[in-house]
Amino acid sequence: MMDPTEQFLNFLTVEKGLSSNTLEAYRRDIGKFSVFLKKNNKKLINFKRADILAFIDQMRNDGNQPATIARNIAALRGLCRFMLMEGIIKEDPIENLLTPKGWKRVPRIIGTDEVSSLINKPRGKKLSLRDRAILEIIYSSGLRASEVVTLKASDVNFEAGFITVTGKGSKQRVVPIHEHALNTINRYIEELRPQLLKNRESPYLFLAKGGKPMTRQRLWQLIKAYAAGFSIKISPHTLRHCFASHLLDGGADLRALQKMLGHTDITTTQIYTKVTPERLKKVHKNYHPRG
Repeated sequence: MMDPTEQFLNFLTVEKGLSSNTLEAYRRDIGKFSVFLKKNNKKLINFKRADILAFIDQMRNDGNQPATIARNIAALRGLCRFMLMEGIIKEDPIENLLTPKGWKRVPRIIGTDEVSSLINKPRGKKLSLRDRAILEIIYSSGLRASEVVTLKASDVNFEAGFITVTGKGSKQRVVPIHEHALNTINRYIEELRPQLLKNRESPYLFLAKGGKPMTRQRLWQLIKAYAAGFSIKISPHTLRHCFASHLLDGGADLRALQKMLGHTDITTTQIYTKVTPERLKKVHKNYHPRG
């Protein structure tokens, strides 16, 4: 009999069409639980609800963040539903397991001035034009790290002012892009990208040295380097959060934001609707008679 994890991953690949990055995340999270069960002389086909609760307690004691724990639970929830559907188990041990309050916390962001400071930070490196184009496109259009590194040059429509993004599950969406970002990308394509290619060809927009496609790991590294000294730890996802929160602060429609972010469920987008002091002041100024 094939391992339940492999059966589940095959199902996600064939039936759901999930990306390799998402599949790897599922494999990693379920693998942690499998190791935990093995230490307690159990297997994926005979664990109980108590084992999941004990696993959650261990993750908390190990210092895992609430978002990490919630992601692990989501992976196990999907696995249990699959095994129940396939008849591998007779009862779902994770059914109706409540997620503690606070797990879906509002992401930390930086203000518009700090974002501008990050994007305009003085640089003297050969690849600085590429790096600035990357920072611009994440903040301008809210792309995920995986979407940035797989973006193709042909995905940018300079005349219409939008980009075609291939997101999770290979689903495509069209996202507007700001003129500042378009100008920087155009400069990068004309001035630096040919130097990186050196008469070679590549469909990918952002390239590393030698003309190779940029990796997610390298993207995280470069943003971490540029963000040194800022008030919070900044990652590609931080800029995506800034994109969403700053749009809402400016009065953007939640459904439109959902489309731009590529969220399947509106509840995922609603995490950004927490009322900030800035948003309260803006509402008060705009709508109070003496604002």
